This record gives sequence, C-alpha cells and structure tokens, in this order.
Amino acid sequence: MKGKRIVGKSLVMGIFFAVALVLTLGGVAQAKRPIRIGSVYIMSGFAATYGKFAKNGLNLAVQEINKAGGVLGRPFKVTFEDSRAKPPVALRAFRKLVYEKKVDALIGLDSSGVALSVVPVLKELKTPLIITHAATPDVTGKKCNKYAFRVSANLSQNVQVAARIAAKTGAKKWTTIGPDYAFGHQTWEYFQKYLKKLNPNATFMTTTAFPKIATEDYTPYITTIMNAKPDGVIISLWSGDLINFVRQANKLGFFKAKFKVLMTLGAATEVLYALKNQMPTGIWVGTRYWFLANNSPVNKKFIKAYKRKYHVYPSYNAQNAYAAAYVLKAAIEKAGKVDKEAIVKALEGLTVEVPVGKITIRAGDHQALLDVSWGKTAADPKYPIRILKPIVTFKGAEITPKVSETGCKR
Repeated sequence: MKGKRIVGKSLVMGIFFAVALVLTLGGVAQAKRPIRIGSVYIMSGFAATYGKFAKNGLNLAVQEINKAGGVLGRPFKVTFEDSRAKPPVALRAFRKLVYEKKVDALIGLDSSGVALSVVPVLKELKTPLIITHAATPDVTGKKCNKYAFRVSANLSQNVQVAARIAAKTGAKKWTTIGPDYAFGHQTWEYFQKYLKKLNPNATFMTTTAFPKIATEDYTPYITTIMNAKPDGVIISLWSGDLINFVRQANKLGFFKAKFKVLMTLGAATEVLYALKNQMPTGIWVGTRYWFLANNSPVNKKFIKAYKRKYHVYPSYNAQNAYAAAYVLKAAIEKAGKVDKEAIVKALEGLTVEVPVGKITIRAGDHQALLDVSWGKTAADPKYPIRILKPIVTFKGAEITPKVSETGCKR
C-alpha cells in the first residue's frame, strides 16, 4: 500500500510539473510572438516614391526597436499593402490586415481622399490607426474617430503657416493651383480663411486651377493662372504631380513672373531629389518635417541612420512613419500589454520625442501638436538638393485650432 501511495504521489507530481512546463513554454511563446503592424501606403503610380520613403522610415524604426529588445520583450513585425491612392483598394487592404493577418495596430495612409473613406470603417475594424501623411483636418475633426490618430501636421496647421508667410509678402490678390480632391480644395478654403484674418485687404480670385491627380499636361492650368495676373499663388500639388508641374512651369516662365509663389509641400525631399536644380530658388515651400530644422540628438541620430541605410536625406513621409513606430511602442509600454483598446487609451494624451521634435497627441481629437517649418529654397554645394534658407518654425500650440473648433465629437 505504501509503495502504491508513493507511485501515486509521483504520478501527481509528474503531471503537475508537466502542466507547469507547458504553461511556462506557452508564456515564453506568447512573449516572443511578434506584435503585428499593418501598414498601407501608395506603393505604385504617381506617388509611389512617397510610399517607398514611408516604408523605409517604418522599417528603420522597427529594426532599431527590435534590435533594442522589442516592446515588452516582443518584436515588431510589419506587413505592407498598396492603397494605389484608391479608397476601395485601401479598404480591402485594411480589412485583409485586420481579419486575415490579425494585426494589432495600423500605420499609414497618404491620400486625404482615402483617409476620409477609411476612418469611418475603423469602428468596424476596432483597430487603432496612426495616420502619418493624409492631411485632411476632417479625420481629426468632424469625422474624428475613437480609433484614428495622427502624428503628422494636418492641412490646417500647415496652411496656417502658409497664411502667415503670405501676409508678409505684400501680395494682395491670390489664387491657387491644387489637386482636384479634398486636399486641394481644403487647402484653398483654409488659406482664404486664415489669410483674411491676418490681412483683411486680401482678395481671392475666382480663376483657380484644380487639375486631376496624375495629370500629365499642366500647360492649360499654368497659362490660365499666368494670364489671370495674380499677386500670389498658393500651390498644393504634391509628389509626381508637383514634379511634373515644376518642370513644365519652368519652361513657361511661371517662376519668373512677378507674382509670389508658395508651395505647401515643396520641401518634400522626394520632390527635391527628383527636381534637383530644376527647383527654382527663392520660393517659399512647406513640409511636415525638414531634416535640418531640428538639432536635437534624436533627429541627428535619425538622419545619420537613414542616410547610412538608404543613401538619401529623409523626407517628412519617412520621418512620420518612423515616428509612428516609436509612438506605438510608447503607447504599448504605457498600456503594459498588447491590447487594441488599451493601446487606444494609452495613445490619448501621449507625449513622445521623435525626430521632428516633441509631439503630444491630444486626447480630445487625436491630432498631434508639433512644430511646423517652412523656408525659402536655396542652393548649397554641400547638399545634392535644394535646402531651406532661411527656415521659419512655428510652435504647434500656435497654429493648431482648439479641439472645440475642429468639429470633433466622439
């Protein structure tokens, strides 16, 4: 009987240790399981370079984070999808990432038009999205969403700076050239609103130009604006569209005319590398991150690492995607776990230092407060592209409407 009791006790202990081993191994496996990020950008077509820079920036951040031990002991793993700048394609990509790839968080989006279609669907997907490029104020405004966050400057913030610069140029009669969708039309709308407050004598022409995305021949639009004889022109074209426009405008003498020119995204390094000395000097241009505008150790480290890996200076799209990974890391560490609802809560009010500077994601509308820099294009033999000289930087708190003014009601 005694021997049987010993055998029985040994069996129980053996089962206990076996179960403990399974649980331990399961916990280790869970700890090592990657934190899955789904990322959607324009990877083909007129703005493919923007998607490439964003992918580079995000991959660099993920490599750095994983090399340093990951997040809560787990590595990041990114799956990229191409939106092709089309809302239906982007929506399919997001659903695939959430339902098939089982991602824990989403990062991306270039087009404002795509963002306006995607953000309402996040309520169905129940997955946090960190927007790094699409600039329409609506996704952190009247169409704000519990799951939608933005770590980059929105159109309202950037155009606020444009209006301040425009008010000091002395130009009174303004017109615009911009893409024929939300971004172009809202740029013109906000520019009029902000400039009129700063200069009540400013007037805005009915002769404007809104070419379709991926237009090849800008000649009719250029000549229409030149013949209208404005005092100033604000241009919100971007990526391949801006590159084609500048090349054709140079041939038609557009930049030699007497009117002032402002380009809201003329300082995107994707554009500057494509144009090089074709980009005219002395033009006021904006961006959502300028690599020479911040001398912080964080920014210097980023520029050095990015240039060493990709052999070019980083663009705002690269920085924004890079920043999003570090913001997500900080949110997960703040939450203490990889849980979508916990990440959403942790992102609200979060402050993180990234290359562009210290940013704070407002809890009220999920828009980041960050500094915005503009400058005049200049040639410098030390750089293969036009640089900005002088550079003017405005604090995020100065150029961002209050949450009560955005229309965000969640």
